[in-house]
Amino acid sequence: MNENLFASFITPTVMGLPVVVTIIMFPSILFPSSKRLINNRLHSFQHWLIKLIIKQMMLIHTPKGRTWALMIISLIMFIGSTNLLGLLPHTFTPTTQLSMNLSMAIPLWAGAVIMGFRHKLKSSLAHFLPQGTPITLIPMLIIIETISLFIQPMALAVRLTANITAGHLLMHLIGGATLVLMNISPPTATITFIILLLLTVLEFAVALIQAYVFTLLVSLYLHDNT
Repeated sequence: MNENLFASFITPTVMGLPVVVTIIMFPSILFPSSKRLINNRLHSFQHWLIKLIIKQMMLIHTPKGRTWALMIISLIMFIGSTNLLGLLPHTFTPTTQLSMNLSMAIPLWAGAVIMGFRHKLKSSLAHFLPQGTPITLIPMLIIIETISLFIQPMALAVRLTANITAGHLLMHLIGGATLVLMNISPPTATITFIILLLLTVLEFAVALIQAYVFTLLVSLYLHDNT
């Protein structure tokens, strides 16, 4: 195959204009609001899933932290639907872009940290220096805890980017190998194709798991600061 291995990660354009904004807004179409008195099965399943996620995420939070419930549910639905749509052929996955994931991670992390310093100043400052620390280690521990605090949004974004990108690259490589082996060794191509199908099923699971992990970590950061 002569196609560039990273061609699927290039930002798509139409007449020289990027269409990333349109792609990002597309998942919202998949979750329409119902105006009927009795919902159909799709809307009923959607509402049941939303209630389940909210119950799971908000169980450990204080009333102040539960004000973020709409943000949390919107985040997991957006990342999950975007990851799943990116598995379709000839599509673009915004979550493979580190800049995209940083633009989600940094504001959410910053909002949680600022809320912590505003409402729980002593408790937030106490995280920088554990109780009983020897005097000689105080400067070093403060530096380490500060670095670990500021690296949290980067870890969030890199984790999501790396997992989604690695899965897409692996599927691209195995798919290319399957096409090449079809003319060389059909039995081997059949085995490779089965591996590709199993990997595709795994990637569907990874797409949902990574959305859950990203949102869960944001929820834990929020819990630590409320």
